[in-house]
Amino acid sequence: MIKETEVLIIGSGVAGLYFALNLDKKIKVTIVSKGDLRECNSYLAQGGISKRRDFNDTEAYFEDTMKAGLYKNNIDNVRIMIEESENNIDNLLSYGVPFDRSEGKLDYTKEGAHSDFRIVHCKDKTGEIVTDTLIREAKNRDNIKILENVNIIDLISMNNKCYGATGILNNKKEIIRIYSNYTVLASGGIGGLFKNSTNQRNLTGIGLALAIKHNIDLCDIGFIQFHPTALYEQSEGKKFLISESLRGEGGKLVNINNEKFACELLPRNILTKAILEEEKNTRVPYVLLDVTHLGEDFIKSRFPGIYSGCLEKGIDITKEKVRVTPVQHYFMGGINVDSYTRTSMKNLFSCGECSCTGVHGENRLASNSLLEALVFSKRGAEFINKNMCKTDMVNFISHIKNFLCKYSYEEAIKEDKKNTKLAIEKIKEVRRDIQDELVYYR
Repeated sequence: MIKETEVLIIGSGVAGLYFALNLDKKIKVTIVSKGDLRECNSYLAQGGISKRRDFNDTEAYFEDTMKAGLYKNNIDNVRIMIEESENNIDNLLSYGVPFDRSEGKLDYTKEGAHSDFRIVHCKDKTGEIVTDTLIREAKNRDNIKILENVNIIDLISMNNKCYGATGILNNKKEIIRIYSNYTVLASGGIGGLFKNSTNQRNLTGIGLALAIKHNIDLCDIGFIQFHPTALYEQSEGKKFLISESLRGEGGKLVNINNEKFACELLPRNILTKAILEEEKNTRVPYVLLDVTHLGEDFIKSRFPGIYSGCLEKGIDITKEKVRVTPVQHYFMGGINVDSYTRTSMKNLFSCGECSCTGVHGENRLASNSLLEALVFSKRGAEFINKNMCKTDMVNFISHIKNFLCKYSYEEAIKEDKKNTKLAIEKIKEVRRDIQDELVYYR
């Protein structure tokens, strides 16, 4: 199957959706999702989105972001993110995102390593509500087409220029080629590679794999964040996040002996180390988060998702402490991009968690992830709006047809069908070995 579009966006999280919505309505856009549209990390985000409260908050917010990132951040991009934060939150409001309010004004919460209350939120389901809002907007745009269950396996490129991507339709096992003037990698993080992660399990770093295959520049790939407080469970896999905003609202961390051992709002990397050290000292694989003193009514109204999620697992957080432990949460590194999300391959952009703008440095400040996705995907879309060109596309398609006659993924798959099952089992074995090793480097 062959399709053509002007902008191909690989990924259906906040970054990919918002990129599409900021493109000119005359531009033909195709969004492809590996699974269901909502199978993205954006949908799982609980806490909220950081924004500059006002001009006077600029330097404090800048310092908080830099300090959390151990001053290894891209200074220029941090400035851009902060200065453009208000405009992008206003855009979400115009789409109808129902951020919580107090006396008619936006309600702000505080999370780890923030010096002030500057995080807007929708209860504890911010990512879910924002993603659903953007999906609704995208489906209402005549210029945006959405393809679900497409597993992208390669980029279409020549002479370091990207002309689209090749994928497999998961439900039909059919090859699909999508040619485009511009391609955007917004394929998410790497949590599916880890034994335990808060991420969706289908997020296994395909964007990075494609970048490596095509010699596209990467950046900060050793910067991996562990969230201090995920719900402790003995089983492996996707873990239920216990949002930092619970601690921002007054939740207390104690060890198994009910002793306080660290400040609850330390930067994530520092608090993670403190919790792991406490687990080692007490020989118990978790610590306890106590929010019972916040009151049942407040917990149920402010954190309905966490309350119900824990209740489903037999834990009533209004009456008992919650067992929590650090697990892999976020990838600060990724495909190296400039402030307009351009990669080292011409006509290829990247945004969201699979990209690296450098704003997070070595450790991301809480609730800066969705903001980064919004700010820089909008900038990327605006760049394309000003530079849309069709000439290269026409020349490329006429040239590439001869090549496609000589080689096709369909034939390659047919030839290798006998070995596919063995190959998949080997991949699973290698992945399990890697997961075992990664546990020791958290």
